[in-house]
Amino acid sequence: MSFVQIVCALSARLLFILHSLIAVGRVIFVKHSWYSFLTLLILPLVIEMVITLKRRRGKDYKWFSPAILLYLISVIPSIWILEDHYYRYDIKDTTNLTRNCQQLDESSIPTNPGSETEGIPHIDKGLQLLNSTCSDAWKLGLHQTLLLTLIIGKWLLPIGIGISKDQLSQLLLIFVGIAADILEFTSETLSEDKVKTNTVLVYTILAVWTWSMLQFPLHVAVINTESSDACQNPPSSSLLSTHKADIWNIIISLFIHDGPFFVVRMVVMCSYGVIHQMLVFFTIKNCLVVTLQLYRLYVIIEEYRTSH
Repeated sequence: MSFVQIVCALSARLLFILHSLIAVGRVIFVKHSWYSFLTLLILPLVIEMVITLKRRRGKDYKWFSPAILLYLISVIPSIWILEDHYYRYDIKDTTNLTRNCQQLDESSIPTNPGSETEGIPHIDKGLQLLNSTCSDAWKLGLHQTLLLTLIIGKWLLPIGIGISKDQLSQLLLIFVGIAADILEFTSETLSEDKVKTNTVLVYTILAVWTWSMLQFPLHVAVINTESSDACQNPPSSSLLSTHKADIWNIIISLFIHDGPFFVVRMVVMCSYGVIHQMLVFFTIKNCLVVTLQLYRLYVIIEEYRTSH
């Protein structure tokens, strides 16, 4: 069992490192070779991997995952640089960019079955065209694979002490829902023409996106808590200790996820006049979640006052 845990822990971190290297490689191709210093951000993840494998036999922590946090630190700067480059330079040549991508999709790369090297120049040319023109596809692909890597990596990471398999499955299901909402948030807001031309708004959306990613290293959604019944809790127990998981979930929703998403979407609609069906729907959805979370907090406080 210990060997399997070590293999899973190693596989998850190697997956994180691979995705970070792909992101850094794309930055180097788009910008300049001196951006290779971004690979230094992977070093803390490597150090954490060695320490965890040696001291904890690959097991994660109960409340927090350092591996996921260090992975985010290693990959998010590369995505920021690619986003900045796209909205500063690539977006100005959208017509040519789209045409070249369509030509790449529609063209057939000739190959010669009788030769192992004759078709290679065409493949190299196609890859160069893909790398140099389809910036939007690369950008979206990195966002998508980042979220998938987080979920798969968390699944591979050995369960921390104090977390059951049932709690892990709950956490993974929560991560899937969070990832879908985050991807919808970035792809929906950053695709608007009025948003693309506003650098401050683009940076604000990316900052909120970065802030929302901090949900993934946290495991507070599955923390074991005592029942709120007075017979099972001492009279001196505090509100936080009695309803720890519920309160943490409310805080995360209000201040890290739904709250910031609601504010940004309202700003996009009210200040920039961007209104369409999907944006309105997800704004209402965020508003409902915030309202329900506040109501949930009110119910918890009232129940605590009644029982104490």
